[in-house]
Amino acid sequence: MRQVAIHDRHSANPMLVVIGQPKVDPGSVGEHRHRRNMLCWSESGTIALHAAGREWLVPPNQGLWIPAGILHAVEVRQPGGVRVVVFVDDHGPGEWREPTGVAITPLVAELIVHLDENRQRGTLRHHAESLLLGVLEPVPNTVFDVPIPTDDRIRGIADALIANPADPRDLDEWAFAVKAGVRTISRLFTAETGMTFARWRTRVRMRAAVGHLAAGASVGAAARAVGYRKPAAFAETFHRLTGQHPGIYRSG
Repeated sequence: MRQVAIHDRHSANPMLVVIGQPKVDPGSVGEHRHRRNMLCWSESGTIALHAAGREWLVPPNQGLWIPAGILHAVEVRQPGGVRVVVFVDDHGPGEWREPTGVAITPLVAELIVHLDENRQRGTLRHHAESLLLGVLEPVPNTVFDVPIPTDDRIRGIADALIANPADPRDLDEWAFAVKAGVRTISRLFTAETGMTFARWRTRVRMRAAVGHLAAGASVGAAARAVGYRKPAAFAETFHRLTGQHPGIYRSG
């Protein structure tokens, strides 16, 4: 018996499909595109997305909107569960034309889980899909994306700090290391990233700290891992950039 016949015409046409993976192991997927808009939710793992010269970090309790057609690469940094919401046709926030952080509130999380675990079409599912579309909100003032410079003179500095955010070298020492003037390095960072060297490094450190917190590190341990001797100073900086205490991202 075809159940579609007893539903209204709207409930028979899905607006989205949820694909859940309970365990995604560390690894990477090279550059590719998707034909449809997607929302990636790292339910318990941590993944990074590279696109358009930027790198987004997706920790637990955050999501990332990936518009259709965007060339991107994915790296799983912390294993865990991931759910991907694939939007049919042009459903989703049309004004989000680049990767965008999404707030995974308790309501959004419950809706995604419900739609993943209850896939039968019907009026109730249609309402749940509509509600999910209506409550998606971008994450304000996020530090989860970092612009990656292309100039060789500062790309090496950027790569080194991303690999080791706790590196204590200041701008003078970095300029000496790459055999360039301090003013040149300072100017290039501003021109290529839209922020000063100090601000860019702070952003890298806060983003890296989220990964440590998501892996279960304490606030103090996360602070030390990204170059802060005093957890209070780290927590103050984190709150200034994100509006949240770092403990909210700690796994468990």
